[in-house]
Amino acid sequence: MKIIVLGGTGDMGSATVQDLLEFTDVQQVTVAARNITAAKKLVSTLGDARAVVQKVDATSHADLVRAMQGHDVAAGALGPFYRFERPLVEAALSAGVDYVSICDDHDAVQSVLPLDQTATAKGLRIITGLGWTPGITNMLARKGYDELGDVEKIHIYWAGSAGDSTGPAVILHTLHIFTGKVTTFQDGKQMEIQAGTGKENINFPAPLGSITVFHLGHPEPVTLPRYLPGIQEISLKGGLAENYLHNLAKIMVSLGLTSNASRIRKLGFLLKKILPFLPTSKKRRLSGARVDITGMRKGRKICISYTTVDHMRRLTGIPLSIGAYMLGRGEIDRLGVFGPEAEGALDADHFLQELARRDIKIERQETEV
Repeated sequence: MKIIVLGGTGDMGSATVQDLLEFTDVQQVTVAARNITAAKKLVSTLGDARAVVQKVDATSHADLVRAMQGHDVAAGALGPFYRFERPLVEAALSAGVDYVSICDDHDAVQSVLPLDQTATAKGLRIITGLGWTPGITNMLARKGYDELGDVEKIHIYWAGSAGDSTGPAVILHTLHIFTGKVTTFQDGKQMEIQAGTGKENINFPAPLGSITVFHLGHPEPVTLPRYLPGIQEISLKGGLAENYLHNLAKIMVSLGLTSNASRIRKLGFLLKKILPFLPTSKKRRLSGARVDITGMRKGRKICISYTTVDHMRRLTGIPLSIGAYMLGRGEIDRLGVFGPEAEGALDADHFLQELARRDIKIERQETEV
């Protein structure tokens, strides 16, 4: 089995490469990146002959297709995904290669779901959004949904720290999801609401504790209603341990500094330079997720809460590795373009067992409401 990791030198992609080499029997892992020097340095550090380097220009469709050909699976870790998910999926379709990504932008997922029929006709599997959030959160939602009957609502929360990842794509993504209208699911239908609204304080496991979260642009409210029918409410809220950064993001949005991709890019790279000099939470340099599923069991209303805390790099890169390996082994039957929680996609129990094998812990709590 040969797997190519697009964006393999980044924070998340390098974790995927490392995990594939450590936990699977893949024949080859191709680290694809524009910065060939960084790719060679990573491969040298890993010290595994199965890791090879391939230069690729992700802005060129022909170059992406050429890079993907000859592989069994293409793994997308190249962000920001509002810029790259659609081109990567189109390249995978042209190359005839199964694809899985950590796409975390709601509009990017919306842009690739219409390619479902094309992928099905080609006999390909395109899984969008298999990282931390979306990804782990989707699989926890699926597991709770299957356990309870008549699920009425799923609330998903994530928390991070500016000190847990320094990659430029994370900064660009954060600016993007705080901007404009974002998707949520209320009263049994999707709707658009203003990003940065719906402020709540949510408790996560230690050391994160209480984190202020807001409605932000993520794919879960886009894909979950498609594959988990009958739910009336699905929300996604996220926030940072450094609360002052929320206010900073809102100010930048109000000034129009994030009004288009070009402005976000310029602002993002400026922030990357100054963030190391800004205060971060030294005690909470971790990331986490919480998924609350409310439904019925034997006439009782039950809320199942799943939580996890680890480093963003592991929470995001390891699920991509697991999904890519499952695709390569032919363990996923469904064809087309879909989220990981879809019927015929990933088996939730098997996926969570693989996370546990990597020492990513999921805590479960059940209460009657």
